[in-house]
Amino acid sequence: MSTNNMHNTHISTQIRQVHGAVSDIVAVMNSPQRDESMVKEAGIPLDRALFPLLVGIERNGPIGVTDLADMVGRDHTTVSRQVAKLDELGLVERQASAKDGRVRHAVVTPKGKEMTDLVDIARDKMGRAILETWDPVEISELVRLIRKLADGVKGLNSGTARR
Repeated sequence: MSTNNMHNTHISTQIRQVHGAVSDIVAVMNSPQRDESMVKEAGIPLDRALFPLLVGIERNGPIGVTDLADMVGRDHTTVSRQVAKLDELGLVERQASAKDGRVRHAVVTPKGKEMTDLVDIARDKMGRAILETWDPVEISELVRLIRKLADGVKGLNSGTARR
């Protein structure tokens, strides 16, 4: 077996390991129990099904329902109803798109931003508990590498990743 084939086998094994680790993280982050615990930790009166949408709108808004549905992996019609509920609660509002007035984008309101700020505090507390035994250099390296991975994945999805 050539050195190149051994190297490729090693990389393939590592890619499987990275995929497994990222899949584990995504499974936890997407679990209803995690959303419930985050809502509880933040002390906010919000249905756990609405929680990821509010955060997604705050982080990525203004955003259309179709893009939001793709981002959270839910059906467009379900997300549309849930965004309407967030609107009723005064947490988001819908605005006409600057590019196309027929398209409505969701944006977080000041009341919604207050709620996501409480979520950020809860997320920080939970994250600190996970990383409390890590060396600061390890944390910095994790942040750098996870950002690099995320950028690569985003580039692959947009067709701009190097081949």
